[in-house]
Amino acid sequence: MTGPEVVVLDASALLAWLFEERGADVVESLLPAAVLSTVNLAEVRQKLDHRGVDADRTVRRLRLLGLRTAPFSDDDAARAAGLWQAGRRIGLSLADRCCLAVAGRLGVPAVTADRSWGGIDLPVEVRVLR
Repeated sequence: MTGPEVVVLDASALLAWLFEERGADVVESLLPAAVLSTVNLAEVRQKLDHRGVDADRTVRRLRLLGLRTAPFSDDDAARAAGLWQAGRRIGLSLADRCCLAVAGRLGVPAVTADRSWGGIDLPVEVRVLR
């Protein structure tokens, strides 16, 4: 029997789950084996702080549910920079490209709530929640 599929979550996907937005049910099923880049962790923490949510407590809760973080490496930085040209027409942010770079390194799909990711040919499998 195999376990849950490993995916890299974009900050938008994790925030959809945290704030009970459309697609939250999909993210919930992925959490036990999900990975979040440390760059996207910073983005999630910032959004939580902005909304007055205790980020430390929330991150502890996420870790109990199985979410792991992946450090962002020099090779990931090169991958993210290499995605700039392809992603600029749809407005991929640096954090978006960091998520895609980590997913590429790990060889697993990236999951996002950002529909614009579906409209671009990327070297990584992308799954859009909504």
